[in-house]
Amino acid sequence: MKKFVPMLTLLLMSAYSAFAQNLSGTVKDSEGKNISNANVMLLNAKDSAVVKLNVTDKEGRYTFKSVNNGSYIINATYVGCTPNYSKVFDVSGSGEVNIPSIALSKASANLGNVTVSAKKPLVEVKADKMILNVESSINAVGTDALELLRKSPGVLVDRDDNISLSGKNGVLVYIDGKPSPLTGSDLSNYLKTLQSAQIEAIEIITNPSAKYDAAGNAGIINIRLKKNKAFGTNGSVNGGYNIGVYPKYNGGISFNHRNKKVNIFGNYNYNRNHTESFMNLYREQLDTLFDQHSAMTFRNNNNGFKTGVDYFINNRSTIGVMANGNFADINFANTSTTPISYIPTGVVDRILVADNHSKSNRNNANFNLNYRYADTSGHELNVDADYGLYKIKSDQYQPNFYYDPTGSDLTGKYIYNMIAPTDIDIYSIKSDYEQNFKKGRLGFGFKTSYVKSGNNFERYNVFDNGKFLDTLRSNDFNYKENINAVYANYNRQFKGIMIQFGLRMENTHSKGHSNGFSWENNGYTPYDSVFERDYTDLFPSAAVTFNKNPMNQWSISYSRRIDRPAYQDLNPFEFKLDEYTFQKGNTQLKPQYTNNISVTNSFKYKLTTTLSYSHVNDVFSQIVDTADRSKAFISKKNLADQDIVSLNVSLPLQFKWYSVFANVNTYYSHYKANFGEGRTINLEVFAFNVYAQQTFKLGKTTTAELSGFYTSPSIWQGTFKSKEMWGIDAGLLQTFMQGKATAKASVTDIFHTMQWGGTSNFAGQYLKAGGGWESRQLKLSFTYRFGSAQIKAARQHKTGSDDENKRVGSQGGGIGGN
Repeated sequence: MKKFVPMLTLLLMSAYSAFAQNLSGTVKDSEGKNISNANVMLLNAKDSAVVKLNVTDKEGRYTFKSVNNGSYIINATYVGCTPNYSKVFDVSGSGEVNIPSIALSKASANLGNVTVSAKKPLVEVKADKMILNVESSINAVGTDALELLRKSPGVLVDRDDNISLSGKNGVLVYIDGKPSPLTGSDLSNYLKTLQSAQIEAIEIITNPSAKYDAAGNAGIINIRLKKNKAFGTNGSVNGGYNIGVYPKYNGGISFNHRNKKVNIFGNYNYNRNHTESFMNLYREQLDTLFDQHSAMTFRNNNNGFKTGVDYFINNRSTIGVMANGNFADINFANTSTTPISYIPTGVVDRILVADNHSKSNRNNANFNLNYRYADTSGHELNVDADYGLYKIKSDQYQPNFYYDPTGSDLTGKYIYNMIAPTDIDIYSIKSDYEQNFKKGRLGFGFKTSYVKSGNNFERYNVFDNGKFLDTLRSNDFNYKENINAVYANYNRQFKGIMIQFGLRMENTHSKGHSNGFSWENNGYTPYDSVFERDYTDLFPSAAVTFNKNPMNQWSISYSRRIDRPAYQDLNPFEFKLDEYTFQKGNTQLKPQYTNNISVTNSFKYKLTTTLSYSHVNDVFSQIVDTADRSKAFISKKNLADQDIVSLNVSLPLQFKWYSVFANVNTYYSHYKANFGEGRTINLEVFAFNVYAQQTFKLGKTTTAELSGFYTSPSIWQGTFKSKEMWGIDAGLLQTFMQGKATAKASVTDIFHTMQWGGTSNFAGQYLKAGGGWESRQLKLSFTYRFGSAQIKAARQHKTGSDDENKRVGSQGGGIGGN
């Protein structure tokens, strides 16, 4: 906490005081009649940055209170009308300012000459989600997706790169509105290949409606990749350079051509990464002490792309095709030394040196065919057919050399070579339909998905005269999963109250097949282990929003969620990680279920407060259990239950040239389980994390940014008590060439404090671990935009593959993930 106080003081510096005035005005139609519920924005006249938001009352009036001195304009919008602006006006001194009425005329069939410019805020807080606009952050430059999540409000990434949200594991990660089949290290390695230059925004959805997949106990994190939406022919090129211990390079190009009938888009990005990290692992097990020290280097060459075509058949129908993918070549090297001691005497008995290295290819491609129909009477149909494939192959060389206590004489050696290809194929088709019904909005749909995963693990024993397959340590595991879902969702606005309720039903059929050889009766015996499951669940959701006063809204929401075991966590085969550590799947691992309820208050479209309670049954937890005295087994088991109470508060503030966004997420969590004598878990934690971002407008073309986060001590994976971690980043942005070129420079983790650590004491094993990575870096980037850079307000054909238009719906705020 001593470190936290000066950091928070630095991040949340007090703003200077200024005279303030109240602004008021009215919005009318072309006939002079008042328009209620029109959206009104107070914009900074210099850069069109949004200062405050409001809606008109039943008399068409709006009010902005406590407006600081400066030059402003008012923007008013209403459905079916052409947006309009006030003249530029100045605010100085104090008192009341009356703005002349703004008239809105009905939208014509062609508004091709209207140009709308807008600057997205860094973080948008909505009733059902929080959106981190990566494009708006200076300090996000040159960062991968996993690192962006580590610094996102309420998100925690532990030492094994597992992702949790508000103290809950079971986060489902989406890419462009589609759930990723990857989990564990496969998911984290994939996220490391996604660079910030490819990412438009990250959506954190904690209480999804019935329209979404029921998977994801903690909620959904949707990573939206960039797609150019500007009319005309345009594009951009970008390049970047990072330096910490090793240099890193990235670059890319994007293009777009759009007219009234067709939209053609695409982008390509390249990243060459070379990073360094370290880990120290101190383990006491029975009478033996293992004191491991490891240094690791990670090299990655990644190529990513996204391309597609949308064809606007007519005013109502759009058809589109899209493809995206990432192709990564990864090299990993680990130098590890482990002195092994006898605890009663404290004398080192032997030293294990295990300097391993691996090469892997991680390739992914996704293809989408979509259709959208929407008419003026409120009927809307979206249909998506998707196919995705993941091809992963790793080749690891693992030598284990044992030396005497002096480290000079070799006493034994065991060398292994592990080759492990993985193929994943994903097929899905889904449809969403919505229409007006009983003065509200009715939606229903279906989704069917099929996932096929093939995993072949071959371990070879390496000798001077060659390598030989160890059939007892090799395994072939195939897993298939079919999920069929239907849902219905309804919402309606009453006087001062909006209700939303839905029900989703999902049937899951899965089958796992593990085969290889075991040693029985002095001979090799083939084994063939098959497990099969079939279950159906109902997932209700509901929300009530009290919006009579738009400046002070309350909402209550409820949802039931599921998190299914990852396929690798079900494989019963024993994988040897090193000479003393094994990993084994658990065929008895059951899904975990969560009931969530939350209360949210939105005050003046700025201060957002959410209080949530979650009860989780059969919580997944990674357990390190002892076997064969000095050996440890890592496996997933279901804890008895988990209760979590969380409070999230976010607040954006604007003071002329200075703005700040602050988010505080705090939670209480209680883990409890009993696996027998000496193997009980009864841990509780009160934890919190703080995220803050400050922006300083230093001129028309120069912007500075200071951001940081703090994570208090917490619990990872049910048994590991983590220590605090924090970091501060700073950056500078400069635009030139009439806004077509942008240069960014930033320094991450200025004080080099982003190092993890913690302890665990379970099943006779005491563990103390810590580590860090190349978190302090200087990052430089340059972007040049060419062609049309404006989004014209022509008739907007919402395309089936356009995540902005289609998947971020007006009702569920959804991404169509059913």
